[in-house]
Amino acid sequence: MHNPSSGKGKAGGAGQSQQPSDSSSLKRKRGVFQKDLQHMMYGFGDDPNPLPETVALVEDIVVEYITDLVHKAQDVATKRGKLLTEDFLYLIRKLLK
Repeated sequence: MHNPSSGKGKAGGAGQSQQPSDSSSLKRKRGVFQKDLQHMMYGFGDDPNPLPETVALVEDIVVEYITDLVHKAQDVATKRGKLLTEDFLYLIRKLLK
């Protein structure tokens, strides 16, 4: 039996709405990076005190990006048998081209 609150299923229906990233099967603490992101956003020209909703959205985007990067690095590393720093550097270089 599928519990909708247990996480994202791979067999989601076409009309099913997208669930927020905090409903993934591995729960993460929200707001862990808030202060750091606020400082970075200010450094890139945002307000010294950006809206909490904006910081939360940026945090969700960053965590999703890093999670995707780690999964891709794991895929690259499976051919060799272990995950190395070079796997991340390779992917970052590849994404910047």
